[in-house]
Amino acid sequence: MAQPLMPHATAAWLVDNTSLSFEQIAEFCCLHLLEVQAIADDTAATKLTGRDPIRSGELTHEEIEKGQADENYRLQMHKEPDAVTRTKGPRYTPVSKRQDKPDGIAWIIRNHPEVTDGSIGKLIGTTRTTIAAIRDRTHWNMANIQPKDPVTLGLTTQRELDAAVAKAQKAAGMAERTDTRLEGDRQSLIEQLRAEREQHARDAETALHEAEHGRPEEIVPGIADPFKRA
Repeated sequence: MAQPLMPHATAAWLVDNTSLSFEQIAEFCCLHLLEVQAIADDTAATKLTGRDPIRSGELTHEEIEKGQADENYRLQMHKEPDAVTRTKGPRYTPVSKRQDKPDGIAWIIRNHPEVTDGSIGKLIGTTRTTIAAIRDRTHWNMANIQPKDPVTLGLTTQRELDAAVAKAQKAAGMAERTDTRLEGDRQSLIEQLRAEREQHARDAETALHEAEHGRPEEIVPGIADPFKRA
């Protein structure tokens, strides 16, 4: 079911300006009944500014009147809000994370110097001037910048970062790096597992033979068999 563009603000307006039941408002705004109750009691975290659904075209006066006349009536949205589409431009970064951008830029420059300034700007949503200042170590806050993974900081996704690095390496003609440090250990482990498997097979075969023919008597060297004739 479609919901208003700003469900909480719309619910606040309906509570203040109509006699609709909380259930009707909650259902139309796709909110929990307790959320509408909190808005009505002004116990929400912040006082909401109401948003008129009639002016936005999401409801009509006639629809509201039908709901006020019958509390069992379900409000029907007149016009669904337009889908939000991302426009061209730098990536939006929440205010709380903007101070982490220099750390993310420094991490990419240190670990992936082949990535261009343009790609870094698209990944983190910053300007070439800022990137150049960090690359040249002339940034005004350079003393406090500590390289940190931008994915961990929430500035980009691992998939986007990997794609940018792969594209930069391909453009630079860099061969794909293969880690061969563990190749020797891997081969030793394979041989060890193969030897253990063969030993288990021999033990199983010996156990099966003993179960069918009995275990042979063990004679300790140097001790004569008392039942053996001279």
